[in-house]
Amino acid sequence: MHRLLDVLPVFAGDERINRLFTLVPGSDFGVDALAALERVHARTVPWDEACRGQYDLIVAASPKGEIRLLRGPRVLLPHGAGYNKTVPGEGSADLASGLDPEYLLPGGGALATLHALAHPSQIARLTALSPRAAAHATVVGDPTLERVVGSLPLRGSYRAALGTGARKLIVLTSTWGPESLLRLRPTLPADLAARLPQDAYQLALVVHPNQRSRIGDFDLAERLAPALDAGMILAGPHEEWAAVLAAADAVITDHGSTALYYAAALDGPILAAYDGRDELLPGSPMAELLARIPRLDHATDLEAALGRYQPGTGRAAAASAFAERGNALERLSRELYRLLRLAPPAAPRTTRPLPAPAPPARTPSAFAVRVRIDGDEVQVERFPSHIDPPAHHLAAEYGAAGERHLQSAGLLYRREARPSTSPYGAAWTVAGWIAHALDSYPGCRTAAAVLSPGHCVAQIRHGALLTIRIESRLEDGRIVYTDPAAVLSAVHARLAGSDDGVAALTCVIGGRPYRVRLSPAAPEEAARAF
Repeated sequence: MHRLLDVLPVFAGDERINRLFTLVPGSDFGVDALAALERVHARTVPWDEACRGQYDLIVAASPKGEIRLLRGPRVLLPHGAGYNKTVPGEGSADLASGLDPEYLLPGGGALATLHALAHPSQIARLTALSPRAAAHATVVGDPTLERVVGSLPLRGSYRAALGTGARKLIVLTSTWGPESLLRLRPTLPADLAARLPQDAYQLALVVHPNQRSRIGDFDLAERLAPALDAGMILAGPHEEWAAVLAAADAVITDHGSTALYYAAALDGPILAAYDGRDELLPGSPMAELLARIPRLDHATDLEAALGRYQPGTGRAAAASAFAERGNALERLSRELYRLLRLAPPAAPRTTRPLPAPAPPARTPSAFAVRVRIDGDEVQVERFPSHIDPPAHHLAAEYGAAGERHLQSAGLLYRREARPSTSPYGAAWTVAGWIAHALDSYPGCRTAAAVLSPGHCVAQIRHGALLTIRIESRLEDGRIVYTDPAAVLSAVHARLAGSDDGVAALTCVIGGRPYRVRLSPAAPEEAARAF
C-alpha cells in the first residue's frame, strides 16, 4: 500500500483522475493497509463493489491475490529493490514472488497489461522464467528511490528532527518472515543500545510493514522496550523509514532490500546481520551485497566492522537493482497516461520531499557513566542505566527519571523548564533547587541546573556553587554542541575526587574534546528562576 502512495504524484494536479483504493481479500496484512489509507484520507471501495466496476486503470504493487477479477488495464509497480528473496510456501519454489509466472500468468493469461520494473536485469530474469510474462514488462526505474534521493538536501533537517547532532546514526533494517533480523537476531537492537556510548551513537530501526502488521505495533514496542527506552527510533512504515535512511551514517541489514536504497542514495557503510539460509536468491543484488560487506557478529564489533567496509561496495550492488535514476516518475507517468489514452499534464512530474521524521518516542533519563581521568582531561561515556558495572556513577535527570534512579544517583541534574502559559506559577531559584536536591537525596554527591547548552550551575556536596561554561566546537563549518549533562558527569567525576581549585577542564564526549571553564557562581545566577 505504501508503494502505491509513493507513485500518486504521477497524477498530481490532474482533475481528470479519480483515485479509488480497494483491498484484495486474503492478505494477512489487510488491517494495517486500511489504516494506512485512513491516515491519508483516501477513498476506499469494498472488494465486491470493486469487482463489479469497470476501470480505466488498475495499479497494483503485488501480483498476489485475485487482482485478475478487477476489470481494466492492470499495471504492476516495481516492488522492493531487486527481487531478492523467495517466500517459502508461496508460489513456485526458489523463485522471487514478484517475478513468479505462477502469479504473473494466472490461468495461462497475462495478469498485467504493463509490468513496470526498475532495472533491465529484472526483465532478463523474467524472460528466462517466462517470455510471455516478460512481453508485458518495461523498465521505468524506482519511484521510491527517487523520493529518497530527491530528499537528500533535507538530510540535515531530518537529523535535527531526530536529535542526532554530531552522533553517528546507525540504522538497523529488518525484512519480514522467518529469516528476518528480528526473528533470528531479536536481541541485536538491545545489545547495540547497551554497548554503544549514548553521546557517540544514535540507533534507529526500520521494520518491514508486513512484519509490523504481523506482530502489531504494541507488541513490537514491548519486545523492543530495552532499546526504545535507551532512545532507539522505531521508524514509521510509510515515508518516515525513508527519511531516517536518508539521515543515516551506516546501515546494518538482513537480506531485505531496504539497504539497497541507502547504498544507491548515500553509499555509506553497510554491515550484514543475516543468519538465514533459504530465502535469499543467489545472484540477486542483495546476495551480491551481502557477499561483499563486513559481517556484524557481535554488538561489540561495530566500530571495527564499520572500518572494514570498502566504499563503493554498496553502490555497485545497487547499480544492478536501479536504472533510470532521476527519470522514474516521468517514465512511469508516460506509461500510465498511455494506457489511460490521455495526454499527460504539461508540467513535469516531480517527487515530493519526504516529511521530517518524529524524534525518539523515549529518551533516556538515567545513565551509567564511565569516566577516565587524566589530569584535567576527563573522558565520559554514558550508557543505559541497566548495564552491568563497572561504572563510575549513575547520573539521573530530575523530573524525568524514576525515584529509584534518583535515590541511587551520584549526579542529579535538572533542565530548565519551559515557560508555562498559566497566569499562576511558582519556580525554584537555581540555588534553591540545588539545595533541595542535595537535602532530599543523601546519596547525591553533585546537583546541577542545566540553563542552556553552554551554561550550567552545579554544587558538589559541602562545596560552593559553581558556574560551568561549555564551549561549542567548530567542525567543517558547523557548530557542534554536546549534551551539557554529559559535561556535568565529567565535572562531577573530576571534582568529587579532588576539588583542588580547577578552573578549566577538557571533557572528551563522543570522541570530541570540549573546553569547559569553572568559576564561582554569581549571585544573580544563584537567584535565577528555574
